Amino acid sequence: MFMMFAMTSDSVGEIIKEVKVAFSVTNAQASLMHSLPMLGIALSGLFLGFLADKLGRKPTIIIGLALFGVACYSFLIANDFMLIVSLMSLSGVAVGIFKTGALALIGDISTSTKQHTATMNGAEAFFGVGAIIGPLIVAYLIHQGVAWQWLYVIAGGVCTLLIIGALFVKYPTYSRDTSSGENKVSIAQSLRLVKNPYALGFSIGAFLYVAAESAIYVWMPSYLVCDATTLKATYDCYSEGFSQTLAIYSVTAFFILRAAGRFVGIWMMSRFNWALVLTVFTGAIVLCFGLGLWGGKQLALYLFPLTGIFMSVIYPTFNSKGISCFPKHQHGSVAGVILFFTAAGAAAGPFIMGLVSDANGGDAKYGFMVATGFAALLFIGLVYNVIKNPTKNRLAEIEASEYAN
Repeated sequence: MFMMFAMTSDSVGEIIKEVKVAFSVTNAQASLMHSLPMLGIALSGLFLGFLADKLGRKPTIIIGLALFGVACYSFLIANDFMLIVSLMSLSGVAVGIFKTGALALIGDISTSTKQHTATMNGAEAFFGVGAIIGPLIVAYLIHQGVAWQWLYVIAGGVCTLLIIGALFVKYPTYSRDTSSGENKVSIAQSLRLVKNPYALGFSIGAFLYVAAESAIYVWMPSYLVCDATTLKATYDCYSEGFSQTLAIYSVTAFFILRAAGRFVGIWMMSRFNWALVLTVFTGAIVLCFGLGLWGGKQLALYLFPLTGIFMSVIYPTFNSKGISCFPKHQHGSVAGVILFFTAAGAAAGPFIMGLVSDANGGDAKYGFMVATGFAALLFIGLVYNVIKNPTKNRLAEIEASEYAN
C-alpha cells in the first residue's frame, strides 16, 4: 500500500513539468496538483482516522483502497486540468482512510515501542521504493509517447490486487475499552487529541519535516533547469557525463538514497537514541540546503539529492513515536491526527514555495529558501527534544502497559 501511494504522490514533480506545458499554468496553479491531494489526506486523516479504531483495521483499509482505485481508473478519461486536480484530490481522501488503518495495524503487530519504530521504517522503506518506481514509469511513458495518466491506471491495478489480498489475510485483533467516555471512538475524540501535547508535538515535527522534504521532489526538477524562465527542462549547463545524468535523474537519486536509508533505519532505530539521530540528521539537511543555495545549482546538484539519506528515518520515527505515546485502541485516531499535519505540511509547503518563486520571477531558488527555513525550525525543535526528553516517561508507561505481554 505504501509503495502504491508513493508511485503516484512522489511523481508529481515530473508530472508538473508536463502539465505546465500542456495547460499553460503557473507554478502556483501547478502546485495545486500536489497541495489539494495533500489537503484531502489531511482532512481525511483528521475526520476519518477514527474509522480504524471504530470499524477495525481491515474494513477501513478496504474502503480506502476501493475509493483510491476508483480515482485511479478515472484518469483514463482525465484530459482537463480541473478534472485531473479533482481526481488527485479524491485519491488523497482515499489515502487518508487506508493509511490510518495501515498505521494502526503496525501498532497491532508490534511487540515494543522500539520494534514499532523499526517496523514503521520498514513500511516507509517500501514507500521509498514506490517513490523511485513512480517517476521512472512517468519518464518511460513520456519517452514512449504514452500519456502520464497511465501511471494512475497502473496504480489502480496494484490497488485491485491489494483489495483482493486484504480480503483473504487474517488481521490481528485488538481490544478496546469502551466502558468510559474517554475511550469512546468518534470524530470528537480525534479532535481532542489535537490538544494533547504528545500528539501535537510530533504532529508539528511532521509538518515541518514534510514541508521541507516536499521541496525536493516537487521543485528540485524546476530549480535545476538551466533557464528558469523556460517551461521545458534543459540541463545543458551541466558538464556531460555523470553531472548531466544526475541532473536529469536527481529526484530518482534522492528517492534511492531515502529508500536505502529507511532499510538501514530498521536496524539503526532499534539500537541508537532516536532523538539524537533525528537531531544530527536534521542539522545535516539544513547544511545541505544552505550550501546548495549558497553554492548555486552546480553544488545543489549533489547536495540536494544527498539529503535523501538524512531525511530517510525522520518521518517514520516521528510517526512511530507519536503513535507509541498512546494506547493501541487510539492508534487509528492519533495516526489520523499526525497524518493531518503531515499532509498539511505537504500541501502548504510546496504551495508557499510556488507563490514565493512566482513573486521572484519564477525562480525555484526562492522557494528553497523557504524550505531551508522549515528545516531550521525543525532542527531547533529537535535540539530541545534532546535536551528536555519530554517523551521518556510517557513511552516507558506505554511500554509497560501495552507491550508487557
